[in-house]
Amino acid sequence: MDPLTQGLLGAALPQAVCKQEQVRRATWIGLLGGMAPDADVFIRSAADPLLAIQYHRHFTHSLIFIPVGGLIVATLVWLLARRRLPFGQVCTFATLGYATHAVLDACTSYGTQLLWPFSDMRVAWNNVAVVDFFLTVPLGILVFLAMKRRRPQWARIGLVFVLAYLSLGVVQRERAESVLRKLAAERGHTPLELSAKPTLFNLILFRGIYTTEDRFHVDGIRVGFFSAPMIIEGQSVKRFSTEADLPNLPEDSVLAKDIARFAHFSDGYLARHPTKPGVVGDIRYSMLPQSLEPLWGITIRPDRPDEHVPFDNFRDNAEEKGPLFFKMVMGRQPVKPEAPLPTSP
Repeated sequence: MDPLTQGLLGAALPQAVCKQEQVRRATWIGLLGGMAPDADVFIRSAADPLLAIQYHRHFTHSLIFIPVGGLIVATLVWLLARRRLPFGQVCTFATLGYATHAVLDACTSYGTQLLWPFSDMRVAWNNVAVVDFFLTVPLGILVFLAMKRRRPQWARIGLVFVLAYLSLGVVQRERAESVLRKLAAERGHTPLELSAKPTLFNLILFRGIYTTEDRFHVDGIRVGFFSAPMIIEGQSVKRFSTEADLPNLPEDSVLAKDIARFAHFSDGYLARHPTKPGVVGDIRYSMLPQSLEPLWGITIRPDRPDEHVPFDNFRDNAEEKGPLFFKMVMGRQPVKPEAPLPTSP
């Protein structure tokens, strides 16, 4: 999730278990511990654009790395405090804060390597968006009250709230997936894989994706709390396959290896961009829940098999799509594409 929410949850856990006179100290140390795993964003290379996404949510987010990460944060805090704080206490608060980070990240749809080095599986439970103010703002208020009043009880309420909100996300995800299964059945499809991912800022509007043979089918699913589910129909696109789309590409080439790295990051959800020739995108994410236009992707250059692929983000027509997105969240804009977007043959 975003760094602020990570820091707030990192602060809440040590706040909740510390003594009253330790609350403020626990807040700042836990806050740093909660944000620390995202230091992996500094692992990057201008020569290899995929290095950044390959190592984000990697070893620093592993469950086995929590004691190491907590120790590193504690040591830095202890040294910056000129060794005036009890190291054991600092280490406890930092480790508790650090421990919250990866689990919260795994609740999103981005993918987190919780089990590294035993498995490179990217865990994604899809029960909260990477940014959700309805989670962040109440948690922030409760963490602030705990610090201001030196009352661990407020932090405990905050942890209960977070657990309840994430549980609501599970319920909403299951509702969205149920609607998507019914929609697939009505189309005569038997999905090989099916998932619903919450869109930004809310637990109402989901991006539904299911696969049939070699195609992805994408639809928006709105599951309001007090209204019937709404389907925002999308389209399908052919799944990108290196073997089928680039049959002459050498397996040991840099390009082939980069495509494999991007495929692992994207959990295999690769498709050609509908309007940008040569771009293969991560179909899991788009600005609109039913759109085939990915938020990011790589540019395939078969004539340069020994060069690393460029990685780009796409925010085309954001000024138009933003208001439309919020209309969909509010249930005011159930739409079908006016004209089919071109898909891969």
